[in-house]
Parts: sequence; C-alpha cells; structure tokens
Amino acid sequence: MLRFILSPARSARTSLAVLAAAVLMLGAAVLPGRAAAAPAPKPTIVLVHGSYADASSWSAVIPALQKRGYPVIAAANPLRGLPEDSAYLKTTLAQIKGPIVLVGHSYGGMVISDAATGNPNVKALVYIAAFAPLQGETLQQLISHAPGSLLAPSALDVDTYQTPDGRLAPEGTVKPQLFHTILAGDLPVAATRVAAASQRPTALSTLTDPAGPPAWATIPSWYLVAGADNAVGTANERFMARRMHATTVVAKGASHIVMLSQPDKVIGLILEAAAGRR
Repeated sequence: MLRFILSPARSARTSLAVLAAAVLMLGAAVLPGRAAAAPAPKPTIVLVHGSYADASSWSAVIPALQKRGYPVIAAANPLRGLPEDSAYLKTTLAQIKGPIVLVGHSYGGMVISDAATGNPNVKALVYIAAFAPLQGETLQQLISHAPGSLLAPSALDVDTYQTPDGRLAPEGTVKPQLFHTILAGDLPVAATRVAAASQRPTALSTLTDPAGPPAWATIPSWYLVAGADNAVGTANERFMARRMHATTVVAKGASHIVMLSQPDKVIGLILEAAAGRR
C-alpha cells in the first residue's frame, strides 16, 4: 500500500485553500443581489379621537393593530380649537420617523385634514365617521349640509374655561341622558354610561373654526360611513366621502362611536389603508 504523506507546508497551504473557499461561499451567500430583500417597515398608525371623547375610544382597535406588528399612537387631541389642535398634532407627526397612517374620528377628521398637509411621511388618511372639510369650511356647515344629526346646541351642557390670555371661553359636553341616543345607539347602556362619564369637554370654537388646505386633496384617503350616525349624520358622511373620492365602506347600523360598537370594520379599513389597497 502506498502512502502519501503531505509535508507540513503543503498541509498548511491546503487548509488555507479550504478556509478561503469557505469565506468565498459565505460572501456569495450575502451578496446584495442574492440576499432576500428586507421587508418594508410597517407604518406607524396614529389614531386621533374626536369631540366629547378621549384616546380610550380606540381601546377596541389598538390591541388588534399591535398584534399585527404595527406601532400605534393614540394621540391626545386637546379639543381647544382647530388651529391649536392641528398645530399640536402637526408637532406630534413631525417627531415620528418613517411612514404614517393617520386616522381621525368625528371632529378628529378636521384635525388630521389640517395637520397632515405638507407632511411627506403621511401615506394614508382614514376617516372614521369623520368630518372631511374643504378649505374654509367649518364643522357647523358640514353637519348642517343634510338632515340626520341630533347634535343640536340644546344637547350640550356648556361651561367655560380660561384661555392662555385670561379670557373665559365656552366649552361643551353632551348631556349624559342624550349620549346613548346621539352617539352610541348600538352600544350596551352600561358602556354608554362609561363613555359619557369619560368624555372630555370641547371648545365650542371648534364648530366655527375654518379649515385650512385639506390634506386629503393630495394624500390617498379611506372613509368608513357609520350607517346609523345621529351625530355627524350618515348622509353627511356619504357626501364627504364621495366628494373626496375616498375608498369607502359602510358599517350598517353603526352608531357614531363605531370603533367601539363595530371595531372589526374599523380595524379592517385601517389595515386596507396601511397596505395601500383601494
């Protein structure tokens, strides 16, 4: 039997060759052309509540979005007037890195329409039974466009608050005994009591503050119409959704607080917007 005995020098050269081949194979595996593309980052979903509410109105929506891996911010809406509220949200949005899906409920639609204008990170706007104004329009004009809203001045308890310049300005909340009829007709009465007790007062100036240039004119928009809305009025919602050419769904029989009464409808539309499906 013949034996081939490698010299130490040749053995070392062989080991180096094997090592070099392994390095080359590893390098080829991570070349940009061959590597799997990294998934695009999920957008941050920013939820903006409306009048006579707070961020807890999104409590049935937030967990489902987080479960799917979306960063979620339920932003505080100051409810002190459209210029102030829009400026506050605009600052919040400016500090978020990456793409944003901006969602507004009710009066929150007025706020997102103003605050998103000029922000290139906002990729989609979602209106949930919300106001979508043209420039110069007011909430009062939009709510009066067609019959259907029961949110008359007589439905409010009005108090005052002190403004930064020392003036006393009026603010309102919905009378507890009317809250169920106007805002939450398809919710259990017990849930209605909780929502009525936790509502935040809204400056009455929000009714007459004119809107600025609307972000929905340049940003893709989605709209959920609440089919039995006694606050904004279902006919008014259909009008605004049609005017803005939004991708629209209807939640049949839904009251104004549709994100609590039919959260799956709201979640589904937000996911459609996040995926850019129209």
